[in-house]
Amino acid sequence: MEASMTSLATAPSFDPAPTAHVITSDEEAVALARSLAVEFAAEASERDRTRHLPAAEIDRFSSTGLWAITVPKAYGGAEVSFATLAEVIKIVSAADPSIGQMPQNHLAALDAIRASASEEQKKLWFGRVLKGYRLGNAFSEAKSRHVGAFETTIRPEGDGYVVNGEKFYATGALFAHYIHIGAVDPHGKVHLAIVPRDAPGLTITDSWSGFGQRTTASGNVSIANVRVDPSGVIPAYLGGENPSSNGAVSQIIQAAVDAGIALAAVEETIRFVREHTRPWIDSGQEHGHEDVFTIAQIGDLKIRLQAAEAVLEEAGKAIDRIVHQPTDDNVAETAVKVAEAKVLTTEIAILATNKLHELGGTRTVLGQHNLDRHWRNARTHTLHDPVRWKYFHIGNHVLNGVRPPRHAWN
Repeated sequence: MEASMTSLATAPSFDPAPTAHVITSDEEAVALARSLAVEFAAEASERDRTRHLPAAEIDRFSSTGLWAITVPKAYGGAEVSFATLAEVIKIVSAADPSIGQMPQNHLAALDAIRASASEEQKKLWFGRVLKGYRLGNAFSEAKSRHVGAFETTIRPEGDGYVVNGEKFYATGALFAHYIHIGAVDPHGKVHLAIVPRDAPGLTITDSWSGFGQRTTASGNVSIANVRVDPSGVIPAYLGGENPSSNGAVSQIIQAAVDAGIALAAVEETIRFVREHTRPWIDSGQEHGHEDVFTIAQIGDLKIRLQAAEAVLEEAGKAIDRIVHQPTDDNVAETAVKVAEAKVLTTEIAILATNKLHELGGTRTVLGQHNLDRHWRNARTHTLHDPVRWKYFHIGNHVLNGVRPPRHAWN
C-alpha cells in the first residue's frame, strides 16, 4: 500500500489547545482503557483498509488522561504502576494497535524527563501533558549506521540551540503538539530537543508505506535550523550513563502493543472458528469448533497468551521497583525481565495471527473480513526490536552475569 505523503500543511485536524481529565488511580486508568477499546474497535478494520488517520481517536485517547498516567504524583499525576501502563496499552492495542502504538514515544519521553530533566523542566512538561498536550517522536534515523547512531545535531546558538537533521519512523509526530528530537551535541551526547510542531524549519511528512500499522503515520521529519528554547533541551544521555528505567519503559510499551495484537487475534480466531469454519472432511464432526486438532491448538494459543501476559505484568512491577531507586544490578535484572516479556509477546503475536488463518480456513483471507490486518500489524510491529538479541542478552546475563547494554532498545 502506498503512502499518502501527508505533510504538516495537510495533516489531519486535531485539537491545538486540548484539555484532559486527570486520572487518579490505576483502576480508573484500566476502566477508561476498556471503555475506549470498545469505541476504537468499531472502525479499526475500516481505518486500516482505507488508511484513514485516527486524529479524532487520538484526541479522544489523550483527553481521557491516559497519556499522562505515568506523571509522578509530586507533579499532579497518577503515577500508576508500569504493570497498569502495560495493561492499558495492551487493551487499546487489541482494539487498534496503530492507536495503541501512538503514545509509546510520548511515554518514553516522559520517563526521560523524569530521570534527566531539571526541576523547572519537569514542572513545565508534566504540566503540559496533564492538560492533554502530546509529544511526538523524531528519534530514529533511516540513513545512519545503526539505530542508535544519530547524525542529527544540536548546537548552542545565541540564547538557545539549533537542531539539524532528518528522522524516520516518527510515530505520533503528525498528531503531536510538540516534537521531541533526538540529537547529539558536539561531544556526542544525546539530548531530546522539544519544539512546537509548527516550529520554523520543521517539516513532518506521513511517508509511511508499511503494510502493517498503516495508520501510525510513522513517516519522516526534516529538521532545518530549528531553534530550541533551553527549556526544551533534555540531557537524555544521563538516562543511559546512569542506571535508570528509561530503556525498560520504552521496551515494555512495545511488548504491550504486541500482547494486544495477540489478544485480538486469539479472540478473533475463536469467534471465526465458532461462527464460520467448516470441519475438515476427515474429522467426522458437524462443526469446525468440534475438530479435535483445532481445539488443541486453541488451547495452546490461550496458554501462550496467558504466559506472555503474566510475564508482561511481572516486567511492569519490576520497573516500578527501579523508578526511584535504580542501581546497576536492579536495572539489569529489570532489563532481563522486560526482554523476557518482549520475547513472549512477539512470539505469541506472530503465532496467533498466523493461526487465525490456519484454523479459520480459507475464508479468513477474503477481503471482506480484512483479517490479514492482524498478521500485518504483528509482523510489522515486532520488527521494532529483534528478539534474537533479547535471547542473547537474557542468556548472557543468566549464564555469565553480563548486564544488558543500557539504551532505548533494551
